Amino acid sequence: MAVAFTGQDGLRAAKRMNPHVVLCDIGLPDTNGFVVASTLCQEAGSGLRLIAVTAYGQEEDRRRALEAGFDLHLVKPVDPVVLLKRLES
Repeated sequence: MAVAFTGQDGLRAAKRMNPHVVLCDIGLPDTNGFVVASTLCQEAGSGLRLIAVTAYGQEEDRRRALEAGFDLHLVKPVDPVVLLKRLES
């Protein structure tokens, strides 16, 4: 497991670790989660599950997240039980 505080650090960590699941915020200090998701989808392929965990909870935000490549859009604060159930499905 790794924690990154910027989009670029997250991309570097994902490249190094080749994770199965990435939780990513939409609002990041150096870019945004949409760019991170698009980049990860291009580089990692279909084996990666991308989950947006964000304060942006409008329907337009959800649509943009799914279009960018996120598999799931969760609004903060995320209930850990809900997250685990979603990961299991």
